[in-house]
Amino acid sequence: MAITQVMEDFNSEKMAYERAKKRAKEIRGFYYNLTMYCIIIPILITINLVYTPEFQWFWFSMLGWGTGLLCHGMAAFGYNPFLGKNWEDKKMKELIEKETRKQDSYSQKFK
Repeated sequence: MAITQVMEDFNSEKMAYERAKKRAKEIRGFYYNLTMYCIIIPILITINLVYTPEFQWFWFSMLGWGTGLLCHGMAAFGYNPFLGKNWEDKKMKELIEKETRKQDSYSQKFK
């Protein structure tokens, strides 16, 4: 096996590890956000209904934060109906190929 093949394998494994680490961090962040939502929204509802029951302002917080939470969950778990299922992987491959072609053109100029 050539040294370049070993390096390529190492780099691809390292990239896969970094992507997995990033994804796990995003999922952990989502669960933290969900936990805070489940704790804080009932507190806000209680405060609202005890002190100013005539105007239910808690809906603004609940719906606003809930929308953000939904978007966060979709991003963390890789669900994106707007850009497709494998959009990020396809885009990464495209950018890597573009960079490789760019490096090849530079190496051809300086040979």
